[in-house]
Amino acid sequence: MEQHASHPNGKAKEESNVVPLCRAKPSPSFINLQASSPPDAFLNIQNTKLPSGFQDVHVMVFVGFGFLMAFLQRYGFSSVGFTFLLAAFALQWSTLVQGFFHSMHGGHIHVGVESMINADFCAGAVLISFGAVLGKTGPAQLLLMTLLETVLFGINEFVLLSLLGVKDAGGSMTIHTFGAYFGLVLSRVLYRPQLEKSKHLQGSVYHSDLFAMIGTIFLWIFWPSFNSAPTTLGDGQHRTALNTYYSLTASTLGTFALSALVGERGRLDMVHIQNAALAGGVVVGTAGEMMLTPFGALAAGFLAGTVSTLGYKFFTPILEAKFKVQDTCGVHNLHGMPGVLGALLGVLVARLATHEAYGEGLDSVFPLVAVGQRTATSQAMHQLFGLFVTLTFASVGGGLGGLLLRLPFLGSPPDPQCYEDQVYWEVPGEPEDEAQGPPRAEEPDTRA
Repeated sequence: MEQHASHPNGKAKEESNVVPLCRAKPSPSFINLQASSPPDAFLNIQNTKLPSGFQDVHVMVFVGFGFLMAFLQRYGFSSVGFTFLLAAFALQWSTLVQGFFHSMHGGHIHVGVESMINADFCAGAVLISFGAVLGKTGPAQLLLMTLLETVLFGINEFVLLSLLGVKDAGGSMTIHTFGAYFGLVLSRVLYRPQLEKSKHLQGSVYHSDLFAMIGTIFLWIFWPSFNSAPTTLGDGQHRTALNTYYSLTASTLGTFALSALVGERGRLDMVHIQNAALAGGVVVGTAGEMMLTPFGALAAGFLAGTVSTLGYKFFTPILEAKFKVQDTCGVHNLHGMPGVLGALLGVLVARLATHEAYGEGLDSVFPLVAVGQRTATSQAMHQLFGLFVTLTFASVGGGLGGLLLRLPFLGSPPDPQCYEDQVYWEVPGEPEDEAQGPPRAEEPDTRA
């Protein structure tokens, strides 16, 4: 199997010294919302089809993330409902924040399909952080977290993509690494030593794991679109979808194999299958647009699935016992470690970039290398520095967010009522005091 670098239809692509200022590239569907626009400004897009990538990304954010977090036995309403709430808020706030950095012209913020996709990416980072504090925070706390994280996400993305010229189309750094470590530091600051009082609610039951598996399948199917949506039409977009496609298949096989290997009596663990199988999509977020090759994508996906599975099995308990980080969904294993691996993979592949390998497509993947402003080694160093910048923004932002979320008037749920829907929702068919009822006998979930 080969990946070709030739430009579509064999046409020469015009060289440009302009570095794109945001993840998504302009397309004919761009809509300019200005007060000075003529009344028929929206009539010029009747022949333009809405990119399918936008729809796929939208489904991932609202359906995929929502149901993936619905594994808790008595927190399904909150998992799906608060995902709906936070994503809707993040989309609006991110449009303004990212518009200020990327598309402010003449005193107006220009919006279109590209800004909508970028807003969905920001919502994805917020929901990753939500997974780290799932069940332990109230709606007011979560909205404040979203308010702060969206701003920091926009700043971090602007620094990486615009100032440093880092390539990160699928967001291994800007989405997954940032969202995971923001949430983990936030969880550490919000550490609850008495959370054992609600330990009986931290596990899953048969039907809740099935709901979570629905989220997994949606994410798995649409992940190639997620990574390729913001890339340049043509070779770059096809290459990104292909690399993500094969990486996901390899991470899935690796997860099944290792889960049976480390499981009791060779049995599979649904926690591993629901989560670690998706690590292949995370690990190629940065390098997917590059000349990773199908074999490289398979190797990266298998490694990510292996690392993620081992993390759920062995590292999550250590994270809580030794570092006092209560990671409800295990975002460190699905997004954190695979995100860092993806960033390092991007460093390696960027270092190997040559004009011979990319041909005329080099200017769309590494524009500064194509015009001679950087060497491949320099680009690789900028990619590595971008990882450290992301970790810094995530850690500092998560710490600050944790301090703000500790304010008493925000309404944090008490320890015995964590992971319980009835605190915030009308649960049909249950008495009011069941939220504080006796512990059940279900086995605790290994995510927490």
